[in-house]
Amino acid sequence: MARWKIRVEYNGGPFSGWQRQDDRATVQGELEAAIFRFSGEEVLVQGAGRTDAGVHATNQAAHFDLERDFPALKIREALNAHLRQVPISVLEVEAVEDDFNARFDALSRAYIYRLLNRRAPPALDKGRVWHVKVPLDVALMDDAAKVLLGQHDFSSFRAAECQAKSPVKTLDRLDVVEEDGEIRFHVGAKSFLHHQVRNFVGSLKLVGEGKWTKADLKSALEACDRAAGGPTAPAQGLYLTEVNY
Repeated sequence: MARWKIRVEYNGGPFSGWQRQDDRATVQGELEAAIFRFSGEEVLVQGAGRTDAGVHATNQAAHFDLERDFPALKIREALNAHLRQVPISVLEVEAVEDDFNARFDALSRAYIYRLLNRRAPPALDKGRVWHVKVPLDVALMDDAAKVLLGQHDFSSFRAAECQAKSPVKTLDRLDVVEEDGEIRFHVGAKSFLHHQVRNFVGSLKLVGEGKWTKADLKSALEACDRAAGGPTAPAQGLYLTEVNY
């Protein structure tokens, strides 16, 4: 028995999220099916994070076990061959210790949210950015974002269906910058609540529009009530970009 760690890139548009569902296409389901087709083994692929429907990844991490012995290169090439009909690519495969766990051993995770702020709609990036026509003030958003840094009860930015045991998390990074003609939100923490990043972005958009101030965002945070937070930004702009061990 060997345990393998993989790094995966995917376009989340066609999938109902990461987690396997019996009646819908998911990233986990596609990976498990591809492993079975090349190895004949039914495995459980455990990811570092359960991305929602429509959320993308440039660097998701996961692990699985195989009874048969294969070279890492063969596993990567075989998986990509069996995944060629779906927008999933296995970037890296490496052998790890038997007790490695892609989810619980992760020290931190990073996301980027892409917002296209212009009148004209996206053509090349349709389905991969949030298109906002009204002008946004990046400096105001970045300044306001700093009130969210550190350890807080993030109930105001937590989805109702979130299964985390506690709403208290420590946010290590939240930078709002202009890059390549977009507004990008760089977010980092050890772990996140369900919809936390998207709820941050939706709230900061209100700041960028001038509808909220930095003080309003701080008040929303301190309310510890989802009703006090801003709207949830669309899934299509969110990317899991890094998992550190």
